[in-house]
Amino acid sequence: MKNILKYLGLPVLAAGLLWSCEDLDVPITTQLTPEVFPQNSTQYIQTTGPVYAAFRGEFSFAWWWSQSLSTDEAILPARGGNWFDNRNYIAMHFHDWNADNGIVGSLWDWTSKVIGLSNQSISILNQSMPEGADKATLISELKTMRAISYFMMMDSYGDVPLDTVYGDFTAHAKVPRKEVFNFIEKELKKAIPNLNAATGVSTYGRPNKQTANAMLAKLYLNATVYTGTERNNDCIAACDQVINSGLYSIEPRATYLQMFYPNNGPQMKEFIFAIPYDPAAVTVGFNGQMYHARYDVPRSERTKFGLPFTPSAPRSTLPEFYAYFNDANDIRNRQWLTGLQFMNDGVTPVMVTTTKKGYDQFYTGSDGSAAYTYQVNLTPNIVPRQSATLFDLGNDEIAWNMGYRNIKFYPDNTSTSRNQNNDVPFLRYSDILLMKAEAILRGGAVTLGQGSDALVNMVRSNRTTSAALNGVTLEQLYQERSREFAQEAWHRNDMIRFGKYEGTWGYKTNTDLYRRVFPIPTNAMVLNPALTQNDGY
Repeated sequence: MKNILKYLGLPVLAAGLLWSCEDLDVPITTQLTPEVFPQNSTQYIQTTGPVYAAFRGEFSFAWWWSQSLSTDEAILPARGGNWFDNRNYIAMHFHDWNADNGIVGSLWDWTSKVIGLSNQSISILNQSMPEGADKATLISELKTMRAISYFMMMDSYGDVPLDTVYGDFTAHAKVPRKEVFNFIEKELKKAIPNLNAATGVSTYGRPNKQTANAMLAKLYLNATVYTGTERNNDCIAACDQVINSGLYSIEPRATYLQMFYPNNGPQMKEFIFAIPYDPAAVTVGFNGQMYHARYDVPRSERTKFGLPFTPSAPRSTLPEFYAYFNDANDIRNRQWLTGLQFMNDGVTPVMVTTTKKGYDQFYTGSDGSAAYTYQVNLTPNIVPRQSATLFDLGNDEIAWNMGYRNIKFYPDNTSTSRNQNNDVPFLRYSDILLMKAEAILRGGAVTLGQGSDALVNMVRSNRTTSAALNGVTLEQLYQERSREFAQEAWHRNDMIRFGKYEGTWGYKTNTDLYRRVFPIPTNAMVLNPALTQNDGY
């Protein structure tokens, strides 16, 4: 669909320029020095490339798994032993993860790596690049990426080390979450004057002024969680900066789904900051890791979507989350595969021929090997029929068809690597409007003549033909956010802010408040003896 190297302005060389260990307090080394590289404008831009490559690398894995599987939005159970993976995935559902959980560890490694590479690139550019506007912009972009990574780390782990000096290899202890909050706020505010004011192709995949303002809004909206002090009016002011820029608008109902198609990109009017993906880039060192088709499309529907591989489809949603999609006139309903399945003509049923035993492994008749043909029917409930202890649904057709599936990031049938071309929005304009509405509902002042009802209906009027809402409540806004940002890795953040993360859904009964943050991974504590474990773990 697109070439991420073109949009980011990064030649192929950029992917392999720098190397990073995956811990904040482990030396990051390179043989590249200012005397050798970079020495011209092209090479200055190349120096920033590894930061963006690293950010893409685990965004769709460590970030997505941790922020979504730990909520009622998604579940990934075992099926006949498949996808058990040392219980990494299902532990996220039960909220009984520990410091050795692979997802928890990968998230720490990834954010640390992006922060370390940012420090390195900033150091190189500070030493080698002539003073001027171009230098100020490149370094401000890198500092914004570092701030975003620290936001993710702070949001996920609470107190974390602050390490911003490349070459300082001493062990760093954690600092209070509030101090990390203040650092992120300061970095973003200092970056804004130097960031590019434009949107579109020229800045796509790199942070511009409104990326920083949108991140400030996220920071302020969650300030009560992070610091104990509300910052609702600051959130509203940051949202107003984005609104007043006039650069963005809500995609109409007719094109809402297209925002997430394989051919999306800088033409999308809602994208404030998006992560570009390109399957071909994997061969030059980038990670085009967007396996949504592999994870979400039932294996029986390979032909329907024209996929050149058979998807394994282990990921489903839970009935509690799907219940928010209760408006028949809402275009967002179409991101789901539910019930009886038909080919894309809407008429031809998706049929599977197996055996009676293959359809139901618990079939006890003497003709278990007899042929059995059925129309695929995706059922809402997730039931561990084979093993409750291992949370294993079984390895038959009934098991593989359990759970409604999300195809918001529509399957890309042009890629043979199972990676997809779909870019992933991290910050969208609809989020700005809903964040402002929420901040007003939480006590902030109305500005620009936009009350919470008006802001929510700006989004809804472009999603559904149903009547506008009146007297919007926080619960209604929460449900609206659930519909709008499904599969975009913001649901954990929302659930915590709305006090719902300790609730029960699916098979989860754990209500421990300390699980609002993840444990510091065992490996990180081995590498950095100055770290201490989070409370409760």
